[in-house]
Amino acid sequence: MRFVSEEKFIEMAITIAPFTSGFSRRARNSYFSNAALLAKIHGLIFGIFPAQVTSLLVILPSSLPEEVSRASGVSSRRELEEELGVTLPKDAFELIFVFLQECVTNNGKFINNEYNDVFLVTTIDPIPLEAFTLQETEVSAVKYIAYDEYKSLLAKEDSDYVPYDVNGKYGQLFDIIEKRYKENTVARSLTLQKQLSRYAPVTLNVELTGLTNSDKEALVLIVKAATVMDEIFYLQSWYSNPALRDWLKEHADTSELNKLKWSYYQINGSPWSSLDDDEAFLTTADSAIRLLSKATRTVREWKGLEYRAAFPILKPAGANFYPPDMDKMEFNIWNNSLGKDQQKEATSFFTVIKRHSEYILDSGLLNDKVGSSKELYTVPYSQEYKSLLTKAADLLHKAGDISDSTSLKKLLHSKADAFLSNDYYDSDIAWMELDSKLDVTIGPYETYEDKLFGYKATFEAYIGIRDDEATAQLKLFGDNLQLLEQNLPMDSAYKSKSVNAAPIRVIQLLYNSGDVKGPQTLAFNLPNDERIVNDRGTSMVMLKNVSEAKFNRILLPIAGACVVVEQQELVDFESFFTHTICHECCHGIGPHTITLPNGEKSTVRLELQEFHSALEEAKADIVGLWALRFLISQDMLSESLLKSMYVSFLAGCFRSVRFGLEEAHGKGQALQFNWLYEKGAFVLHSEHTFSVDFSKIEGAVEGLSREILTIQAQGDKEAAGLLLQKYGVMTEPLKVALEKLENIQVAVDVAPTFPIADKILQ
Repeated sequence: MRFVSEEKFIEMAITIAPFTSGFSRRARNSYFSNAALLAKIHGLIFGIFPAQVTSLLVILPSSLPEEVSRASGVSSRRELEEELGVTLPKDAFELIFVFLQECVTNNGKFINNEYNDVFLVTTIDPIPLEAFTLQETEVSAVKYIAYDEYKSLLAKEDSDYVPYDVNGKYGQLFDIIEKRYKENTVARSLTLQKQLSRYAPVTLNVELTGLTNSDKEALVLIVKAATVMDEIFYLQSWYSNPALRDWLKEHADTSELNKLKWSYYQINGSPWSSLDDDEAFLTTADSAIRLLSKATRTVREWKGLEYRAAFPILKPAGANFYPPDMDKMEFNIWNNSLGKDQQKEATSFFTVIKRHSEYILDSGLLNDKVGSSKELYTVPYSQEYKSLLTKAADLLHKAGDISDSTSLKKLLHSKADAFLSNDYYDSDIAWMELDSKLDVTIGPYETYEDKLFGYKATFEAYIGIRDDEATAQLKLFGDNLQLLEQNLPMDSAYKSKSVNAAPIRVIQLLYNSGDVKGPQTLAFNLPNDERIVNDRGTSMVMLKNVSEAKFNRILLPIAGACVVVEQQELVDFESFFTHTICHECCHGIGPHTITLPNGEKSTVRLELQEFHSALEEAKADIVGLWALRFLISQDMLSESLLKSMYVSFLAGCFRSVRFGLEEAHGKGQALQFNWLYEKGAFVLHSEHTFSVDFSKIEGAVEGLSREILTIQAQGDKEAAGLLLQKYGVMTEPLKVALEKLENIQVAVDVAPTFPIADKILQ
């Protein structure tokens, strides 16, 4: 174990590295059960790195076979407590990287071939040496030496220190810390300003004149319930995210840089930038400071250990729905060991997955033994977020008592009940049957945040005023879903014989919260529960004022820059909005519940897992184009829409891809653009503008529609992955367009403010 220090700034690194003899990555299976594998590392502790903080670096092996749970985060906490007497919660540990350590030591007697998880704990001041409680069999001494000396000793392969190659992958440690603490604040401010400038501020004012007085009273309570969705979503993103949010807000006025951090955090709802493929724009060094008075042995006149609430540099694929050190293999092994009912719970929209050993550690029951085969377990949302959901349920019940709309009353009461029972079926039916001027969508719905499997739903809220005139005009689409299903470009064996008409509601958005980070939603199609989709279909909500804001502030400037002059006049709001409607309709048709080649029933979501969201968004888009062409051929829509919808779609491709290819809509849009470009339907010209080849576009659209629908119908995850791998990428034509838009600084999305809701919440 090691620490190093430098005058003025101190960070500490604890290295826990077992020396193993000739174990391969898959053969090693005794780390947790055989403590003898831990060598008596020389017991030196070093305070390292340039910062006015202290950090503990914990390195543990992750090279465990399929039958053994990794739980490396749990192990790092255990080792820190057992060997140094430092007891810390999980939000103190930041996984910074994983590396393969290969070396031969002890005159060739020990061969190390180990993947190591490297965790960092950032504390504000050095821990007094007398605060440590050393495990004498493992640690012989604790001291501080200089950071540069530590690095130099490692580079020289000094025999007194555990060998790490500072010029190899372990050297990332020094690079990360140096970048984190020696960053130029002026340059960082400029970067944040540039990131913020990609969002065009818009004010969404809404007329309340159509609401009854009772519904105006209910609105106040509903908006307050919606703010609870924010609280839950912050927690779902990452377990230390709420502390980070509160810290940034509290310190926003202390400097211009802190103000920029808070502003950009508000847009993203997390420390990861949605428009930059979820790259972190903050580090743990920006995070909340917490004090633990009993983390170590008590030292007179020392208030205790202060640390920064940590979050990883790379956004976790499983967000906070799964243990942070759980991988897909561990989940699948565990899930396959369960009964069918338990498997449904494990893959449910409305449960989180926990680790028994972490619970035991948090409870202080360190001597308990936990079998690795059942290391994971499920917790329903109603239990995980009980206090917050109880608060939201109370507000919704009160709002339901006040409202004079029968269908709104039913929705609010049933949703409140669902928050506490974890059964959302009845409340989703009530949402589909909502017929109220005050339109409310609230609860756990979308699964984009779960990039590990696409199973877990995030909480969100959309509150708006129904636009009755626009809603009446759009009845055509919902009434013809069965006709569209029967004519889809795929094998008839995959087509459903009973697609229900999808009600469409157009609203003027008054407030949104929860999972509404980054790019703003234009429309949504819910519910996602396949039982309801099969029995009742889906319902769509269109956010017309958001669509108008995006069209005017973003799509028109994009068309002016990227579409040939001769086709620019074909980009219009009617085509843009109509395709958005059709996109949402097409979520309700095509494969959902499917029969696998072995005869088993399943769903597209379960089979395609992490590929589902991007492919489903691509399906809704491209099949939406096909559907518009079909309705035009049936004389249900005007022929004048034909060319406009294709050119507006072309401009829209560049708008959506700018959301980033880690985001489902952006990746799905890249897939469509690259396919259509490859087929010659989109053409790049010498002046770096694009056009639609109307002679090729229809065939290309139909071909991609067939490809995606067939993959979904067959539940072919491998084919889905290959399609996205080939086409869901940043190609040269896309780079040409995006660089052009970057140069003229066209906004990527809008950042709305809600005056009515703000007034309610003041």
